[in-house]
Amino acid sequence: MTADPRQHLGRLGERLAAEHLDRLGYTIVARNHRTRHGEIDLIATRDGALVFVEVKSRRGRGQPWDALHDAKRAQVRRMARAYLSEAPDRPRARLIRFDAIGVVVDAHGHLTRLDHLEDAF
Repeated sequence: MTADPRQHLGRLGERLAAEHLDRLGYTIVARNHRTRHGEIDLIATRDGALVFVEVKSRRGRGQPWDALHDAKRAQVRRMARAYLSEAPDRPRARLIRFDAIGVVVDAHGHLTRLDHLEDAF
């Protein structure tokens, strides 16, 4: 377990989001992929689409989408461009898409809400 509660919450949210995608038939290509612009939470494929997923996690009644502002969306696009240019073994896809998954957990770390926005930005 990490010492920083925010990191622990973020990793929990990413795990729950990956499990959600798996249930929907996505294949997870990468988790926490580092680029020179930051870290892409999840990269997945399904039905010919390569999907870059930004996961926002909150505890209690927080609103995950508050942190998905214009600057964050631009950063995720930069990270995706870096991944596409730097990952020679990446899956080929007909479509590139950016999804967002908002995860809310209670004080005990149990999932209370998960929202998946396909083609979020």
